[in-house]
Amino acid sequence: MELIIYLLIGAIAGFAAGLFGVGGGLIIVPILFIVFTQLNYDPAIIMHMAVGTSLATIIVTSISSVSAHHKKGAVMWSVFRNLAPGLVAGSFLGAGIADYMSGQGLQLLIGFFAVWVAFKMFKGAHVAVDPAQTLPSKPMQLAAGGGIGIASAIFGIGGGSLTVPYLNRHGVVMQKAVATSAACGLPIAVAGALGFMWFGQSNVEVPNTIGYVHIYAFIGISAMSFITAKLGAKAAHILSPAMLKKCFAGLLTTVGLYFIYQGVSVI
Repeated sequence: MELIIYLLIGAIAGFAAGLFGVGGGLIIVPILFIVFTQLNYDPAIIMHMAVGTSLATIIVTSISSVSAHHKKGAVMWSVFRNLAPGLVAGSFLGAGIADYMSGQGLQLLIGFFAVWVAFKMFKGAHVAVDPAQTLPSKPMQLAAGGGIGIASAIFGIGGGSLTVPYLNRHGVVMQKAVATSAACGLPIAVAGALGFMWFGQSNVEVPNTIGYVHIYAFIGISAMSFITAKLGAKAAHILSPAMLKKCFAGLLTTVGLYFIYQGVSVI
């Protein structure tokens, strides 16, 4: 039964990853939080395990999603190369920061962050991309990658909630922003997952785990998300940019309010 749940999570998360370029973490983290709670794991580490396991699954999801976007020629590889070093360093650092935070603190932080990004995204849903806007210099992109990496590791996401708006704001059309964000999810996920494995070694006594990463959940979610991410990527090229932004904002709002509710209810 547990494996079936992980497969279902993977199916939904994979489609979201391909559609929104978010790596599926915004779906995986809240559902894993619920599942791990029902399995009576230590409340102090449930949120950390949900985030760490989410990042591990995004490794597989990103590979599937970015290959589909690459075939359509939508990935801006030059931008990816500028962001990647910062993404890697930031993600590992972010895992270390998350290790020092309480589970409740993580919930509230993720919740308010998601709602804020949703508001910004929905507000600009019908705003046309300004072709006069250009991406910042390479050093500035490197620094942006570092910030995105830190936040993404803390939130257990592939960075789409930050990378997509960042690229969009600098003149990149939605489809290319989503595709490039999907590529950026890979270095974030690898460095972040390794960080959570490393920093969680002395804190987790749950069977079938490496640090904060749950192996069975990782396998089940990854297997299914690899398939459905391709379907989501195809859908992303059918919908209009404005519709994509609205759907993206709706998803973030739902997740954000859920975590705020959970975090506040513990107080």
